[in-house]
Amino acid sequence: MFDRAKDAVRRWEMFNIRWLDFRWPSAGIRVDTTVAILVRLVGIWFWNACRIVYAVDETGTIDRFGFAYGTLPDHAESGEERFTVEWNHSDDSVWYDLLAISRPNQILARLGYPYARRLQRRFASDSLRAMKRASSV
Repeated sequence: MFDRAKDAVRRWEMFNIRWLDFRWPSAGIRVDTTVAILVRLVGIWFWNACRIVYAVDETGTIDRFGFAYGTLPDHAESGEERFTVEWNHSDDSVWYDLLAISRPNQILARLGYPYARRLQRRFASDSLRAMKRASSV
C-alpha cells in the first residue's frame, strides 16, 4: 500500500479534484520545481503558483515520502503546504498527511477570509479522498 501511495504522490493525485486543474502533472518532485493549481470558484478560475522547497524520502521505523511547496507572490495565500505519505512499520499502517500554514495574501482572500478557510478545509477533505482513490487496491 505504501508503494501505491508514493506513486500517487509522484502523479500529483492529491490534486485530482473536480474543482481544481493541476499544472504541470509531468513535473517531477524536485526542489525548485514550479507548479500551479487553477481553482474554479463561482465560474471563475484563480491561478495559484507554488515552488517545491523540499522533498521528503526517509526510511526508518516510519518511512515518509513527499514534498512541501511554498506559495509564490501572486498566490491567493502566503505560506507553505506539505504533502507526505507515511508507513508505520510497527502496525503496518499507511497515512496521508497534509500540513498547511498560510495567511491571506491577495485582497480577495483577505476580504473573504472565512470562506478562504472553509475552502482550505474542503481541499484537505477532497485531497484525502483523491489519495484514497489513487492508493486503494
